[in-house]
Amino acid sequence: MRKGGDPKGSPRSVVAEKGVYMMRSQTVLRMVMGLVVAMGGVWGSVAWGQVLQSGVRAEPPKTVIAVRAGRLFDSKTGNMLTNQVIIVNGDRITDVGPSAQIPTGATVIDLSNATVLPGLIDTHLHIMPRGNWSLPYKTLAGLKHAQDDLYSGFTTIVDMSARHTWATIDIRNAINRGLTWGPRMQVAGPQINPRSRSMAPTPIEIDARTFDEGEQDMGVNGPWAARAAVRKLKAYGADWVKLYASEDFEGDEYQHFKPNGKMVNSPSLTLEEIQAIVDEAHRRGMKVSCHTFGGESMTSCITAGVDKIEHGNEGTDADVRMMAQKKIPITYTMENMLNTGRQDLPRSGGQVSRLTLTRDMVKKTLAAGVSISFGSDMNNEHGKQQRALVHYVKFGLTPAQALQAITINAANALNYDWVNQVGSVEKGKFADIIAVSGNPLQDITEVERVKFVMKGGEVVRNDLTASSPISQSIRP
Repeated sequence: MRKGGDPKGSPRSVVAEKGVYMMRSQTVLRMVMGLVVAMGGVWGSVAWGQVLQSGVRAEPPKTVIAVRAGRLFDSKTGNMLTNQVIIVNGDRITDVGPSAQIPTGATVIDLSNATVLPGLIDTHLHIMPRGNWSLPYKTLAGLKHAQDDLYSGFTTIVDMSARHTWATIDIRNAINRGLTWGPRMQVAGPQINPRSRSMAPTPIEIDARTFDEGEQDMGVNGPWAARAAVRKLKAYGADWVKLYASEDFEGDEYQHFKPNGKMVNSPSLTLEEIQAIVDEAHRRGMKVSCHTFGGESMTSCITAGVDKIEHGNEGTDADVRMMAQKKIPITYTMENMLNTGRQDLPRSGGQVSRLTLTRDMVKKTLAAGVSISFGSDMNNEHGKQQRALVHYVKFGLTPAQALQAITINAANALNYDWVNQVGSVEKGKFADIIAVSGNPLQDITEVERVKFVMKGGEVVRNDLTASSPISQSIRP
């Protein structure tokens, strides 16, 4: 029991906490969005009440656009089509094909010399910066990172941890309401995280509350506390639950690896706790993402039926078979694996690193038919995460498979059946379209040089033609 109050996680406690959060959140959001408005980065005039109303969306553009695509990547088949016409009415694609009729009065965007692709999707990144900054500063920086992602071609992103804040929920809502511009977002809010890469600083005094009441781990210590954490995330509007199922150290002796080349994967949640998280999240319309490098924690997450595995470097053959049977996708966060050799090789006796394990795991999951969903784990250099695709190809994916990982496969992993809205260029879906100059099936690095971006029928970026003005609401 809290002093003079209800047990943590009880209905009255969650409601009380939500009231305090909403007051604080509205104050911070007013401050932050006041700065956004002052900078001119808004889509029209938006009533403040709309920012706080669930389900309110900005009005779609009232335009008709025809995009001539010299090449169009079909993410469902992996084929490159030629001489296609894409008709956009408002924020939706209404027709696509070689003989699609261009309506009278439509604005024509000529990308006949370019390759058009679906908007890119990153299913694992972090827009909130690390560091001891004020919450308004962090929120502005997080919004800027999201806008950098959109400007570089990522029309949809999933933030997989808000860095001990709830601000990603407010950023998502502000974009949805049209208060500012940015990509489509799904967010996890704070992570469920009784885990760290190394030992925590020892407390000044013995205190039973030190571990289980921190915002860091959402107070998960047992199945019922796990359910309470999910309910709290749901109450504040999270789309996902992000749980960290393992720790990367053992005492002061090992970090990440043991000298025999085996990873340190100390489980930080029990199977029963993970099952409670998954069951409660699914009951409430949320998906569950599991951070794990392997070992017992990975097996527990797969057994419990999480919706996506993050990293999974040291998964076993049995893990891979179970993932294939349950149709659980995996996200290889290649961006943060690329430089792990410098840390890992000395610790593993020079045998392996998280990158080499990722290489081997990519081959195993590819052979087993496990869906690979692109996610970067980007923290700092937002808008550059496409550079990881070259390593997907190096590790065994064809260029077409790499492009599918960052489009249709990623869409399949999203919550709310967003695969019916994004991930491919087809009739009825959102007009989320990008273009590059060359052919990425011949050179996958072309995706690193996005020249045209449209989100929901609004042109965000156009370095290819002079015929389509940038939306006046977009000011990169």
